[in-house]
Amino acid sequence: MELRAFGKRGQHGLSLVGFLFVIVIVALLAVLGLKVVPAAVEFVAVKKAIVNAKANGTTPREIQESFDKQATTAYIDSITSKDLDIVKTAEGYEVSVAYQKKIPLVGPASLVLDFAASTSKNPVTKPAQ
Repeated sequence: MELRAFGKRGQHGLSLVGFLFVIVIVALLAVLGLKVVPAAVEFVAVKKAIVNAKANGTTPREIQESFDKQATTAYIDSITSKDLDIVKTAEGYEVSVAYQKKIPLVGPASLVLDFAASTSKNPVTKPAQ
């Protein structure tokens, strides 16, 4: 039976401590993603809702009512129709919205996401401070 010495060649690979470190980093990123994804999905629903509300309404009140109906069915909780900025233009009405979503992380740490959407070709809205 032959015994090999590992002295000159050395070992390659990931140690147990290194592996655990990588697992912790991946787990933290996964938790962060699980907290951010619902906010991003809600923002996509908000964009679709304001486009549909603009198409379905001919007055600001009708646009707001249409948005409220779609917000109920799309589980939009961050904003209401009162948060919409409805501006009359030569082509009709332009609808825009800007808001912030605060996601608590750990203890006093939280993540603030700024969202802004508009039916205009050139949106100029900024989230409220």
